[in-house]
Amino acid sequence: MAPRSDRKHQQRDIVVIGASAGGIAALRELVQMLPHDFPAPIFVVQHVAPDSSNSLARLLDAVAPLPVKQPHNGETVEPGTIYIAPADRHMLVENDRILITHGPKENKFRPSIDALFRSVAYSYGPRVIGVVLTGYLDDGTSGLWTVQRLGGVTVVQDPDDAVTPAMPINALQFVKADYVVPLAELAALLVRLTLEPAPRARRRAAAELELLQLELAIAKQDNAFEMGIIDKGRLTPFTCPECHGALTQLIEGNIIRYRCHTGHAYTISTLLSEAADSVEAMLYQSMRGLEETKMLLQTLGNHFKQNGRPAAAATFFRKAEKTGAQARVVHDSILKHEALSGDLRFQSREDDEADSKAG
Repeated sequence: MAPRSDRKHQQRDIVVIGASAGGIAALRELVQMLPHDFPAPIFVVQHVAPDSSNSLARLLDAVAPLPVKQPHNGETVEPGTIYIAPADRHMLVENDRILITHGPKENKFRPSIDALFRSVAYSYGPRVIGVVLTGYLDDGTSGLWTVQRLGGVTVVQDPDDAVTPAMPINALQFVKADYVVPLAELAALLVRLTLEPAPRARRRAAAELELLQLELAIAKQDNAFEMGIIDKGRLTPFTCPECHGALTQLIEGNIIRYRCHTGHAYTISTLLSEAADSVEAMLYQSMRGLEETKMLLQTLGNHFKQNGRPAAAATFFRKAEKTGAQARVVHDSILKHEALSGDLRFQSREDDEADSKAG
């Protein structure tokens, strides 16, 4: 598949939007402000639970002047339509057709903002307008970088205006966005951008386009290992939190990402978050095991005490006390780990804000 962005005299007529925490309210506000004759299709990934009822399309359709729908696989793209990615499926666009796939999760999510953004950037290049809205962590940053890399326009919600500013902050740390606007100004900006002619497509190295093709194929459910993902970056000692496969490090500008040989993908921020959660879960499991052991030892001690064997009872009570002390040590470790994880995430957010303002 070759990029289709070499067409002449095209407008900026493809809009992609990614949102997470706080996104449903933001999307409701945005779609109400769009005009009924908005000329471009709009593709939206809103992070939802895998078992979600897929009611977002109905919710937005009730307030939007444009038709809003959840597309089916193979559907032809129509202008002036808002397409909502279904729960637990990636939404991709290829050759003016929408693909709904069950490819590997990215940053713990399916649908993935990054996967949608990459597919549209690859197919339409300078015609794309990419938008990152409110949300946690940094899904959308890599995809927005690809949109800009292939000549599209990049828009980020002003972090001060976002309910959850982490996604906008992370995007701004790695992408010099063309526009940073509050939600109230976004609809008017999108209307203006769709009236602009798209510039000529930028030439990119064959290796860069080959990696992008490979990642799009993975999102379409192709086998990452057989396609050679481990040869496209540097093999690391880290393992995938999802399947425990080996992770390959990929570099996009200043963005560090990882893919395992089965296809799961993570940014370094998401991988750090997953590692912290994994350690916390193991510590809680250890504490639970120690506390259960203490209760069993106390039960045995009480049994021997009631049966007139005080020496045996005392032995089990001493062991129960020692086990309880070990459980308290693990409990203190959990508190310290939670504090450290919170400090790391808070410091990362502060550093991101400082860097984006300095830039």
